[in-house]
Order: sequence, then C-alpha cells, then structure tokens
Amino acid sequence: MTIEIKAPALPESVPDGTIATWHKNLGDTVKRDELLVDIETDKVVIEVVSPVDGTLTKIFKETGDTIVSNEAIGAVKEGEVEQAKPSAASNEVPAAPEAAKEAESDQAESDQPISPAARKLMQEHNLTPEAVAGSGKGGRITKEDVLAKIEVVEAPPALDAVTSGGRIEERVPMSRLRSKVAERLLEATQSTAMLTTFNEVNMKPIMDLRSKYKELFEHTHSGTRLGFMSFFVRSCVEALKKFPAVNASIDGNDIVYHGYQDIGVAVSSPRGLVVPVLRNADHMGMAAVEQKISEFGEKARDGKLGIDDMTGGTFTISNGGIFGSLLSTPILNPPQTAILGMHKIQERPMAIKGEIKILPMMYLALSYDHRMIDGKEAVQFLVTVKDFLEDPSRIVLEI
Repeated sequence: MTIEIKAPALPESVPDGTIATWHKNLGDTVKRDELLVDIETDKVVIEVVSPVDGTLTKIFKETGDTIVSNEAIGAVKEGEVEQAKPSAASNEVPAAPEAAKEAESDQAESDQPISPAARKLMQEHNLTPEAVAGSGKGGRITKEDVLAKIEVVEAPPALDAVTSGGRIEERVPMSRLRSKVAERLLEATQSTAMLTTFNEVNMKPIMDLRSKYKELFEHTHSGTRLGFMSFFVRSCVEALKKFPAVNASIDGNDIVYHGYQDIGVAVSSPRGLVVPVLRNADHMGMAAVEQKISEFGEKARDGKLGIDDMTGGTFTISNGGIFGSLLSTPILNPPQTAILGMHKIQERPMAIKGEIKILPMMYLALSYDHRMIDGKEAVQFLVTVKDFLEDPSRIVLEI
C-alpha cells in the first residue's frame, strides 16, 4: 500500500513553506517516525516523519520548492524494512579487510545521534563524529553543525570567488526566516511612525533580591533559576494594565485594545532571532515565567519551536544586553505598537541625595508607534516599568 506524505496544516498567518532538506533519497528504506524532510516557514522549521515502515518511492517536491498546507510532497510504499541482501557477485568475491573495517565503522557510527543529511556531509568531507559538536536535542549532530565545521576547516572552494588583493567573497541565498525578518523590519520602519524614548534603571534592588532568595527560589520551584527576565515581564504586565494603549495594536483604521497581556520574548536561535510568546502573562507568577522562558530557549536551540509558540503577542521585550549592547533602539514588531529593549548592566557613578554612589545601571529603550501612543503615555509607561524594577515589592502588591 502506497501512502502519500503530506505537508502539515499551516495556520492562516503562514500561507506557505519551502522544502528545506530531504533526509532520504528515492528508494531508501524508512522506519515509522523516521525523519523524512524539513519544511521551512517564515517562523519555524517543521519536521515531517514517515507514518509507516517502508520505502520512499516518490518525491513530488524537491529542495527549494514552495508548498502549501496539506499538499502531497512524496509517497512511501508500506512494507517491512529488511536488511539489504548481498548480491551474487559479493557471494563469489570475499570482501576486502579494509571494506569490512569500513562497514564496521559505518555500523558503529550509525548508533551516534547524527541526522542522515549530516552523516552524508561528514562522509564527503572525511569528518568523524568526534570532530563535530552537536547542537540538536540530546547532542544530535545536524546538517548545520557539519556545515559550520566545514567553514572552519576548509577554505572557500571557488577560485573565481577570490578578488583582487586576495580578498574572498561568498554569495549565499538568505534563509526564509532571515528574508522574512528583513521584510518585516523594513515594513516596520516604512509603515509606522516609530519613535524611541529612553530611561535608566538601578538594578541593585533586583540583584540584591536575587542574591538573597535565589537558592530558596530554585529549591522551591524544582530547580527553576530566578533570572532578570521574570522581573521585566511582570513589571511590563503591570505597566500595560495602567497604559492599555501600549498593549494595543492597529488593524487598518481600527485600534484593537487587548484585554490580556501576551508578552513576546526575543530569543536567539541557530536560524536567527525568534520571538516566542508568553500567553496570558498576566496570570503567570515569577516561577512560571522563568520556566516557560527556559523551555523556549531549549526549543529554540533545538529548532523545536512551533508556529503556535510564536503566533500573536501584544507586546515584545528584547534583551540585547546578553550580547553586550549598552544602548539601542529596538524596531517594532507589527501589528504591535511598542517594544521594550533591555541592555547591559554596567556600574556607573550616580548622584543619590547629594552623594556619589557606584550602582549597577541599565539603559531601557521603548520604541513605539506615535500614531497610536502619545509621547506622554510612552514616557509614563517607561517610568512605571522603572519604578516597578527599582522597588520589586510593588510587583507583588500590584501598586
């Protein structure tokens, strides 16, 4: 029985996808739940697995082709997966010792957590599993891991890429995610009246609180670590309640006021910056926020974030400080009308009641759509966030 392999159902916000990598070739045997193909969308990479044991008999969509929801992309003929039988020629001529050793080596390597596409690349470039650091789940070596290793150990192959003066250029197409990010950033700068207001926050109260309770917090909440982001999420949630325009979005000529706070948290992934969303953050405690952000971070690193994880959001927080950024102007994430930028914590001399003190300070930046939010509202919102952070007890008391 032949079973069609179909693309998964995509949400309305994702009209199509692209075949990124086939991990099997025509005629290859496959096992149930074995990875067949990666489909890249504007938001995530979706893995499509085989529904049965059998043989891949048809590929309708090649690498780079565009697909839509539930479109047939290949077919598997159901049947038992058997070991390949030796040919008559191989029965007559014994295998050479070197070939036997190579076969044993291949068998040993097959037990390593390596994707089929990565294994093929490693064989082509004479790389061993020990030479490549796996970034996938459980240390799985992915195709991207191998490509990164190849870039380090091998010079660019094309001589015509070398220009005068010995300088080297390499031209590669944008990934679908990078292309979509570029499109959205350009749209945000061209279709919104974006303005940024700045302030600074004394991080000492939060740092002291973390230092005092971090061990008890981790023990109480099953190993969950108390980070800075939960303070910022909770502070923004309370500030958004006071200034609902900052939590609104623009839909054509309409303003949509959201009666909930879904906070997008920008995190880095091997494919670029992604923004998973904390749903109903107004109902989440500090521990729940930290647990969910940790989960998002792991899924982003493993390429496991789903479309539902990144759909929606009423407000976004971006932390450039983890990369060392001291000050920046974050770009809006339409249709949202505001985004908060966090930055590096740096000790600076501050005048406090006539005295100079060295305090751990952080610059905050709020970019907002001036069509929707007045400057007064934006400044007051940012000051409110600052007040919550400098007196964290107000977060608990919601005052």
